[in-house]
Amino acid sequence: MTHDKTSTQPTSGDTTSSTSSSSETITTISPSTNKSILTRTSATPSEVSKLPTTARNAYRSFRQSHPTLQSRLPILRKFLDLLTDRTDELASELTEQMGRPISYTPVEIKTAIKRAGYLVNIAPEVLSDNIPVLGEVESGFKRYLQRSHPLGVVLVIFAWNYPYLILVNSLIPALLAGNAIILKPSPQTPTIAEHVVDMLHEAGLPKGVVQYVHVGKVEDLKPLVQSVDVDHICFTGSVAGGTAVQKLVIEGGKGIRCGVGLELGGKDPAYVREDFAGDEKGIKWAAEEIIDGAIFNSGQSCCSIERVYVHEKVYDQFVKQCKKVLEAYRVGDPSKKETQIGPVVSKRAKEMILKQVDDAVKKGAKDETPANKTFANLDPAGNYVAPVLLSNVTHKMDVMMDETFGPVLPVQKVGSDEEAITLMNDSQFGLTASVWTKDAAKGEELIQHIEAGTVFVNRADFPSPDLAWTGWKDSGKGVTLSRFGFEQFVRVRSVHVKSYPN
Repeated sequence: MTHDKTSTQPTSGDTTSSTSSSSETITTISPSTNKSILTRTSATPSEVSKLPTTARNAYRSFRQSHPTLQSRLPILRKFLDLLTDRTDELASELTEQMGRPISYTPVEIKTAIKRAGYLVNIAPEVLSDNIPVLGEVESGFKRYLQRSHPLGVVLVIFAWNYPYLILVNSLIPALLAGNAIILKPSPQTPTIAEHVVDMLHEAGLPKGVVQYVHVGKVEDLKPLVQSVDVDHICFTGSVAGGTAVQKLVIEGGKGIRCGVGLELGGKDPAYVREDFAGDEKGIKWAAEEIIDGAIFNSGQSCCSIERVYVHEKVYDQFVKQCKKVLEAYRVGDPSKKETQIGPVVSKRAKEMILKQVDDAVKKGAKDETPANKTFANLDPAGNYVAPVLLSNVTHKMDVMMDETFGPVLPVQKVGSDEEAITLMNDSQFGLTASVWTKDAAKGEELIQHIEAGTVFVNRADFPSPDLAWTGWKDSGKGVTLSRFGFEQFVRVRSVHVKSYPN
């Protein structure tokens, strides 16, 4: 696959990826080597400002050519078939651009296909106008609801860390509902949008219904974000990035008429209860699961476990088992199948992660990271960060309060369920949280007190397509996935019909 071409179409990016940009060129830097791997031409303000008009015209035409859900479903099914056929090729490209080990990148694409397939399958029911109206029947009157009318034009700004999974959350329901879409990918993974648009065209989608744009920073999207022809914006990324987009919408006078869905950061907690005391096998299992939830994808997930609270009765045993688990992990070249942990996305990301670790150690945390040959022989050319295990941490440390987005596992001792819940809720974020216990019923009781959009018992880091994906607090607003994920892409209308009096 060629990576040195310069795109002739407008395209875009975010301010947190490892790219360098000027007014004309956006360069994607390899996390593994810190060398340039591809470039794209940044859209000019004039090109950006034309996108909404093109999208609005395409939307109107799409409404005429594909007016029903049944006319759109075959396109999405064909698209998923094409994506399936290209999984291995696209996975290899994804590893090169964002650094996840090649053993895992195909899994993202396959999971995205499965997730999208679920949304396709439930669309006929979810987008049906056959909605029960709960109320008294009145003679001579008819009342009903409609929810099959699309919004119009949707802008989707999506991140690099799970680009296919993040994209299908919005792309699939928005298209099924009949909207036109403008995609703005991260400059770290710019080719994702290009491939998706090409495959949609091959599947039969009329040109212009889905476009993409490459720009260097969020501010470059101002003509697009503030256009009267953009009806809704879906943003996935940092709190700062989401705030910037929302601010542009408000400054453009669109704070009321343009919806904004935000999936932002997380500082997701896990709690290990005392009922594992004396159960070495159980503690080992919990350690394995929690470490996987913390450092998979080098910890670069909004729903990674970033802080762990462990009851004092099992604390020492849990830390001991974590060390044993980490001894077997392999950090290295993401192109090798035996690698489990690849580089983080950028030099800046690496520096911020190590800065948090240094702050914690200076404030009294103990670095419990075990000896591991691959941890000690990191390639200096890449942005490699070995997993770090910290004990004796407190909420006075940045690593327990600020998003890390790296392979760091800080573990804090607690004396009770109540203390654990209080500390879990002591955060600006509220994306996911998990309770680990042998008593699932008690765990289900405890999660009712946790301030997070998704809560788990004995599981973590698993957005399920049939459940709503939503952030509380500063982790975002709005909903994707499940039947509720369609609602941001349609307009609801109430209809009253009164018979003419004889």
